[in-house]
Amino acid sequence: MLPFDLICSSYLPMRQRRLKAPANSYSDSAFYHCISRVVNRDFVLGEEEREEFVRLMRVYERLCGLRVVTYCVMSNHFHVLVGVPKKPEVMPSNGELIANVKASLGDLAATNLEYDLEQAAKIKSVKWEEEIRERYLRRMWDVSSFMKTLKQRFTQWFNKRHKRKGTLWEDRFRSVLVQSAGEPVSAMAAYIDLNPIRAQMVEDPQEYRWSGYGAAMGGDPLALEGLREIDKIRNSEAMHALTDEQSGEAKPESFLLKRTSLEVLEGYRMLLYGRGEERGLAEDGAALKKGFTREESQHVVAEGGRLPKAVYLRCRVRYFTDGAVIGSRSFVNEVFTTLKDRFGEKRKTGARLMRGLEKEDKLYALRDLKRDAVS
Repeated sequence: MLPFDLICSSYLPMRQRRLKAPANSYSDSAFYHCISRVVNRDFVLGEEEREEFVRLMRVYERLCGLRVVTYCVMSNHFHVLVGVPKKPEVMPSNGELIANVKASLGDLAATNLEYDLEQAAKIKSVKWEEEIRERYLRRMWDVSSFMKTLKQRFTQWFNKRHKRKGTLWEDRFRSVLVQSAGEPVSAMAAYIDLNPIRAQMVEDPQEYRWSGYGAAMGGDPLALEGLREIDKIRNSEAMHALTDEQSGEAKPESFLLKRTSLEVLEGYRMLLYGRGEERGLAEDGAALKKGFTREESQHVVAEGGRLPKAVYLRCRVRYFTDGAVIGSRSFVNEVFTTLKDRFGEKRKTGARLMRGLEKEDKLYALRDLKRDAVS
């Protein structure tokens, strides 16, 4: 395993300017590992706080036009691996900007933005229009703006919730610029998702739902897309080395897009167990660096990262607590028909397929938890 000082930049001194990827970088995206700790490193982030942090993280991820590849929210700090696309040459139109604000901040914010832009258009003030647009555009495609907004908004929520004042975080966030290649970015992703294992909070990383891997195992489509991106980056070089038996040409990247959700989860599980072995021995014989035993890691690799179906079902516990109705498509639709007036006129169908299971399982829920699913 490569040491982190060979695959990542070092943490930067607080007074130095933050290191960011050069504008002419060959990669379409820059990856940053961001971390911030609670002041005095107090253990104040309980389940409710971690849920809210993840919710806000997803809101501002979309608003800022970047991607959270994976993450882990612990009791007194958090880790986020962020993919930041290059700033586009053509900025979003007013309509696209309004749509993005609506999707991330809601109808009221979008309505206010639309009204302001209409007023600027009425008096034909290009300068005013640009100032209005810049309020949102300056937050986009920038890791610093994303992290600053996320931390500020969470602090506001936390202080109101706990009736306190003042700063919540001990300093500005630290960041590591990670090379956008298979080994570096996958090593960093695994490091982040292994935090609950190293801290001995859970025995298996799938059990920690406030992480990218745990959320993906719980059916969160955004978390799964993050792991899919890691999977693609990890395997793209290997795919180019393989050739199609018939054409003799290298396999296209579209081959990676055909990998099922289970294949992505199994591959990432093998990565975690391969990198998560316990290290070193203390005088009492205990591991200096907590993790999996060699036997546990070898077993997961031998099984190809596969888990029993019962485990996948258990990981989707939110369906069984929040799904309202669980069963076959016909059963759920029958219940929906009798209760249709409770769901409003826009709701036309009842059954929602539980994601992440194998096709033959075919279990359905009445509530679709694909939005804000974190367990």
